[in-house]
Amino acid sequence: MRGLGPSSRAQLAALGIHTLEQLRQHEPVALYARLKQQWPAANMNLLYALIGAQEDMDWRQVARAPQRIAVAPGRFGARAALN
Repeated sequence: MRGLGPSSRAQLAALGIHTLEQLRQHEPVALYARLKQQWPAANMNLLYALIGAQEDMDWRQVARAPQRIAVAPGRFGARAALN
């Protein structure tokens, strides 16, 4: 999973997410909120990395344009999208 380091992968594995396909089944903002609850030290870079991994983008590209992250209705009720 592009842009996710060992710590982030371990956190995802603790939630039962081991593959990119499994990651893509989750709305990134909601997943970040779950991770943040369990690991309070998580920061916005993790959200950027989750979106980047789902979209096959470098997390820094996502971070440079945070205004492009919108929460919109979608398959999950709310969906982070790159505009």
